Amino acid sequence: MLRATCLGLILAASVTLPALAHFQELLPSADVLPEGGTVSLDLVFTHPMDRGPQMQMDRPIRFGMVMDGKATDLSASLVESLDGGKSAWRAFVDLKTPGAAVFFVEPAPYWEPAEGKYIVHYAKVVVDSFASGEGWNAMVGLPVEIRPLTRPTGLWTGNLFTGVVTKNGTPLPFAEVEVEYVNDGGVTAPNDAFVTQVITADANGTFSYAMPRAGWWGFAALTEADARMKSPEGKDVPVEAGALIWVKATDMVKVP
Repeated sequence: MLRATCLGLILAASVTLPALAHFQELLPSADVLPEGGTVSLDLVFTHPMDRGPQMQMDRPIRFGMVMDGKATDLSASLVESLDGGKSAWRAFVDLKTPGAAVFFVEPAPYWEPAEGKYIVHYAKVVVDSFASGEGWNAMVGLPVEIRPLTRPTGLWTGNLFTGVVTKNGTPLPFAEVEVEYVNDGGVTAPNDAFVTQVITADANGTFSYAMPRAGWWGFAALTEADARMKSPEGKDVPVEAGALIWVKATDMVKVP
């Protein structure tokens, strides 16, 4: 009877515990640089809406930007930072010419024992230098990637963001897209259903979402990678390949 009671408590706990969505953050200090200049970028693997916990992020495999049709490796600019013993990364990049810089990261695979899989979230964000409005829809060529149909810079709160989920360059029908807000501490979710919003893309891989609050929003299209990996115990396990894009919404402010 004691064994059955303990088993029942364990099962109940597994049902009631919330599932935390992992998001690879790639957040710049601004989405638009009206006069160009230096932008800082923070790379953190965390749960944005819940404001943590932060997971260990090993040195990324790739970090760079695409601008004016040219890809630039920025890996050497990464500086490691520690928060509670967990690694994150920061970089400073000087944008001297007009145009949109599409920053991207391919993180090292993260082993998630609770789910029995590795996680690799290919994240990107667009920073528009000199408010050019040019080059924002350039694709990096990542294994899984979101193609923006809405310009992802200079967006007002309430604007509709639309994108297409692609895998190996081809639209992915009915992909599941998770959406989270980078909580500044000013939002308390009524319950767990409000922490992660969920969208299913249509038959053409297209999805849309209206951002209801100012700040950074992450869109994560989750798929299973074609190749499996070996777990720390040597077993073949799946790999969650996520395509992420970060978009900022800005409130309209009354000018005196």
